[in-house]
Amino acid sequence: MDDAVHQKKEINMKPKLHFYDLFILAIIILPFLYLAYKYPQLPAVVPTHFGLNGKPDATGDKSSLWQILGISGVVSILLFLLMRFLPKIDPKKSAKYSAPVFNKIAVAVVLLLCAINFIIILAAENGSFNTGNTMTVMSGVFFAFMGNIMHSIKPNYFAGIRTPWTLENEETWRKTHQLGGKIWFAGGIVIAAGGLVLSSAAATVLLITAILIMTLVPVIYSYTYFKSLQTKS
Repeated sequence: MDDAVHQKKEINMKPKLHFYDLFILAIIILPFLYLAYKYPQLPAVVPTHFGLNGKPDATGDKSSLWQILGISGVVSILLFLLMRFLPKIDPKKSAKYSAPVFNKIAVAVVLLLCAINFIIILAAENGSFNTGNTMTVMSGVFFAFMGNIMHSIKPNYFAGIRTPWTLENEETWRKTHQLGGKIWFAGGIVIAAGGLVLSSAAATVLLITAILIMTLVPVIYSYTYFKSLQTKS
């Protein structure tokens, strides 16, 4: 009887394979499969880096594409593992309340990296493919998505707007992420729209400017709100 109970506990302690695990793995593998399919048709020398205007500014042997995709794949896996096990390693023990949000963040980032890999392969295949506006639009959609879920992130040391003031005070964290979510969503929409109608150079300037605003405003707000709470108390 004791042996049966012990075996049951061991089974329950084994890590379970979730839908997100399979979905993430499929997303990471897709660019590798596409590159393997297109590889014989690619020219010997392909673009390997792109300037701010979205045009290729460096080239290399097509075999270097495997290295580029490999680095992206490793980053995707590490990020997914961090998001997946964040509730277990968070010292504040509150990340578990945001586990579904972290799963969404992991999927969004891996999807973005996957899309970037496909763009790199298409640029290598076509030679003249301009990545500038495409990257801007994708970045805008990503920021808008992050803004839409940002208010659901509970205090933790790994994800969210982590300033000394948000980490010190839960109310400051909540208010900052409510404001940050609105700014990121609006900023993402503006970036995506700009990527559709502006030139590559103008869209890049818009992207950089919007990121600065989306970063600085919540940080400044977290400080001022925290100070206002101290004044009231």
